[in-house]
Amino acid sequence: MKKIGITTTVPIEILMSAGYQPVDLNNIFISDPNPERLVNIAEKDGFPLNCCTWIKGIYSVCKNQNINEVLCVTTGDCSNTVMLMEVFKLKGLKVIPFAFPDKQDTVVMQKALDSLAQTMDTTVDKAEDIRKLLLPVREKVRRLDEMTWKDNIVSGYENHIWQVCASDFNGDYVKYQQDLEILLKQSSQRRPFPSDWLRLGYIGVPPVFARDFYEYLEKNQARVVFNEIQRQFAMPEPCNSLAEQYTKYTYPYSICNRLEDIQEQIKKRHIDGIIHYVQAFCHRGIGDIIFRSAINLPILTIEGNQDFYLTQHMRTRIEAFLDMVRHNISSRTILCGQ
Repeated sequence: MKKIGITTTVPIEILMSAGYQPVDLNNIFISDPNPERLVNIAEKDGFPLNCCTWIKGIYSVCKNQNINEVLCVTTGDCSNTVMLMEVFKLKGLKVIPFAFPDKQDTVVMQKALDSLAQTMDTTVDKAEDIRKLLLPVREKVRRLDEMTWKDNIVSGYENHIWQVCASDFNGDYVKYQQDLEILLKQSSQRRPFPSDWLRLGYIGVPPVFARDFYEYLEKNQARVVFNEIQRQFAMPEPCNSLAEQYTKYTYPYSICNRLEDIQEQIKKRHIDGIIHYVQAFCHRGIGDIIFRSAINLPILTIEGNQDFYLTQHMRTRIEAFLDMVRHNISSRTILCGQ
């Protein structure tokens, strides 16, 4: 099966129906034993220092892994991807553009899917068969999420990594499902996390320092029970068609649609505070203004760039934030007691 790189979550069902193996370039980059090396490769090839680390990583993964065909999302993801496409073309890669509609509309999405299917020499009907084939594994990912926030037996990092990898199912959905089944079975035997630990929501794109971040929170008796974008990558909402599935997927659309989902999950999961991650040099960071005006909870905004582990400064800020959240809870308890 021929590999095709993807720059973010896309309708992989269409790619798979065309005989391709989708490869999420972000996941390959961040799971590399030495991601700094990949960043350096891109910078040596001319990428500026003030360019998003993810873009540099995607470029270098294609170069290192000999990926010759890439589907790039031009609308609904990263504003730098359009220029990255031009560099890929310069380097001789075959580039296929895909644009999410500018609003959540199943009719418009259907047209976008039809166009992509035609480009890939397949049909949406064939892709619908793949969608149905993936329903059992997507249901298991939803169960993993439920075991995180409801049963309190799956860690924030496990929740993060399995949902992130649902963008391409690690290139093999059968093995992914088998491995996930093992984790679900093992997790069911665990003792729950302490009920007095802080319950946090994580919003924004996945961080460059994931494992270090989630483990540090748990060392401080706090845990992430909601990973916003990662959960969206896993396509959490039951749907009857591919067009509906990618219309309900909130990430490419208005921040207002994301807010509606975030507010619902805050209430449902009894979240005490929010950590908003923004990537340096990313236009999405401006959305922090909107989140802070709309979410009535303590919010910590962390910016990441090329730090693949938490810096001491970040650790200190996280500790101070957790103290503030605990104080906020204590204050509310006292007021309710009065």
